[in-house]
Amino acid sequence: MGLLGRGSLLLTLLAFVLGFYLASSVAHLDRVVRERFAGQLFQVPSRVLSAPTILYPGLDWKHIDLPGVLARLGYREQSSAQVLTAGRFYWTRNSARIYLQAFEHPTRPEPERNVSFQLSGSRIEEIHDVSTGRELGAVLLEPELVGLYYGPNRKQQELVKIDKVPEHLADAVIAVEDQRFLDHHGIDPRRILGAFLANLRAGQIREGASTLTQQLVKNFFLTPERTYRRKIQEATMALIVEARYEKRAILEAYFNEVYMGRRGATAIHGMGEASRYYFGKPAAKLLVEESALLAAIIQGPNGLSPYRWPDRARERRNLVLDRMLGQGKIDAEQHARAIASELRLAHATHEPEDARYFLDLLRQQLPEVYTQEDLEGEGLRIHSTLDMRLQALASKSLREGLESLERKYPELVREDVTRQLQGCIIALRPQTGEVLALAGGRDYRDSQYNRCTQANRPAGSVFKPVAYLAALEPRGARAPVMTLADRLDDSPLEVPVAGEEPWRPENYDREYNGEVSLREALERSLNVATARLGLEIGAARIVNMAERLGIESRLPRVPSLPLGVADLTPLEVSRAYATLANGGVRPSIRTYEDVVQADSDANSLLRREIDFERTVEAGPVYLLTSLLEGVVDRGTGKGVRLAGLRGPIAGKTGTSDDLRDAWFAGFTPELVVVVWVGFDEPQSIGLPGSQAALPIWIQFLRGATGGQSRGAFLMPPGVTRLDIDPTTGARALASCPRKQPEYFLEGSEPKKTCPEWGGQPDAPGAADGFGGFLRRLFGGSKK
Repeated sequence: MGLLGRGSLLLTLLAFVLGFYLASSVAHLDRVVRERFAGQLFQVPSRVLSAPTILYPGLDWKHIDLPGVLARLGYREQSSAQVLTAGRFYWTRNSARIYLQAFEHPTRPEPERNVSFQLSGSRIEEIHDVSTGRELGAVLLEPELVGLYYGPNRKQQELVKIDKVPEHLADAVIAVEDQRFLDHHGIDPRRILGAFLANLRAGQIREGASTLTQQLVKNFFLTPERTYRRKIQEATMALIVEARYEKRAILEAYFNEVYMGRRGATAIHGMGEASRYYFGKPAAKLLVEESALLAAIIQGPNGLSPYRWPDRARERRNLVLDRMLGQGKIDAEQHARAIASELRLAHATHEPEDARYFLDLLRQQLPEVYTQEDLEGEGLRIHSTLDMRLQALASKSLREGLESLERKYPELVREDVTRQLQGCIIALRPQTGEVLALAGGRDYRDSQYNRCTQANRPAGSVFKPVAYLAALEPRGARAPVMTLADRLDDSPLEVPVAGEEPWRPENYDREYNGEVSLREALERSLNVATARLGLEIGAARIVNMAERLGIESRLPRVPSLPLGVADLTPLEVSRAYATLANGGVRPSIRTYEDVVQADSDANSLLRREIDFERTVEAGPVYLLTSLLEGVVDRGTGKGVRLAGLRGPIAGKTGTSDDLRDAWFAGFTPELVVVVWVGFDEPQSIGLPGSQAALPIWIQFLRGATGGQSRGAFLMPPGVTRLDIDPTTGARALASCPRKQPEYFLEGSEPKKTCPEWGGQPDAPGAADGFGGFLRRLFGGSKK
């Protein structure tokens, strides 16, 4: 074979090898493309939504900060109510108009609705549907974003369907990013040639010629390096994508992937999320000028941010509008109106940081079918029970309360943030067990340890009501061990303990008070009197009551149990007090209502039904509640009244041995709130619950209720109210010199009277003396 023949053979061989290599490379890239498009295109973090805000006549709109809620939801105020559209509102001195946006609620979809409000000062007087004139009893504002379960890349995305967004959004993007998108096959030779000549003159890659398809490929598959090898890969994969998929599918993928800026520490990707962030509305509701602005900032979302650089953003938006006009996508009238429009942006809000402890608890409550990967990539919408206003209030109250303690008592200050004074606060709705607010520490960034759910700490005197309820409850047909007329001995006590020194309980002030009533013993939180109560009823009965109230931690059956030596979490304490506030009906703790797939028609994947069970009869619970009201009115919790809080409130202070833990647990008919304060590594804080925890509780409840608790603790059937002699517990007749009203279960009223009556208590005159006897004799009645 001659030289020419050998050369031809070599060239053929090289061509074969090169062809095989290219074919293999293309086959590999084709496989990569097909696998990505055949699988889950996007890893979308699941987002958690708050409970919707309910607006109703009588509501104090200033107290709930309605303008702030509207701003966080992206509503925009305008100067006239003439032409309102969804997501806009108009405010005057005595009225307001809000065009409510549609949203999916776990129970039913809420439509768009133009609503008018008649206002009187800070209160809503009437609500009307503008279109029908019908008066409305209540309306709902859509839920707020609580947070997201991010993957490692911290991307925010709201996926959109190409057929659900306005056509002018596609027109705007194509006009400025890839004018020949509908004509080319993945690459645009004319743009490539122009960019090549420009880069050749510059001596480096300065200008790109990427089509929309190439941009999508770059974001999906490639690194951001600017080399010719990567550009060849990009072009090849773009050709493959165009050969395999339709233009609208490619555009939809681009709309969901394109980078559109940052929201704090997270990246905004896609037109759906960008529309929410910049305009506070879904992409389906975009106006022409809004679509043009989104298309404009694709080139450089940070350098063209309309929040930071409004003039730059407006200039490029107008360029997009000019191109849309030139390409016949909009007419001259639309163009003129859009050019003249201002950059009407939504209020820039950052992702709330206050709710991270709550999100951790919610994650624990979700069934095992939802893995970490599911939460980070499936794009679920989780409708939670959280009230965003109360959550912000809880975080603020805890943080400011702890800082106030450190200012007053410098010995509590620790330089190391991992060792500083800590606390937690949790608020529940007692009827449903819904967690309305939860702050598990002063700053989630410094410590992710959730003290509301993970810290098992001695409960101190907040446990005492469990023992008192066990004493007040009848068992079967038997009478209760004690009634509110009974007396307790608060003199020194010594209890033998096998193999150890005798146990000698002491009161907080190390003083003794002799004989006291049950009411005084609990109101003043007397340890010795309570210890005797516990000895009389037995630890087994107390443990049984605690379990029925919802306490699940192991309880030691020791004489000191009623004084709160058991380690409990604040969440357990809150559930027990919720059972009391709910009249003996124990709720299950709920953090979410529903889980739905984000890209579905709001079909429920997992609904959490309300779960409750009556575990204690209402009568004994009412007696205990009256004692806890006394704690707030006259006892260790009287700081509540001194702070000016009004309405029905019941609660109990708590302090553990050596002043290591400070508690206050309290409730109104509508709200249960528990506060704990202490160090993570147990050490004395030198303060009781009334000084460390109660001020935080007061600040929260004042903000939650406006200083006036609603509702009432209703007396159930089977409970009677009569006067007793507070010094003896005897039933007070008309001539008794000392009287105090008290509550009893029917049939357990005192038999002895003041003054002593010779007949039976139910005989004529036994309850109200000789005058009562004469009234009955002659047909009168006592009112």
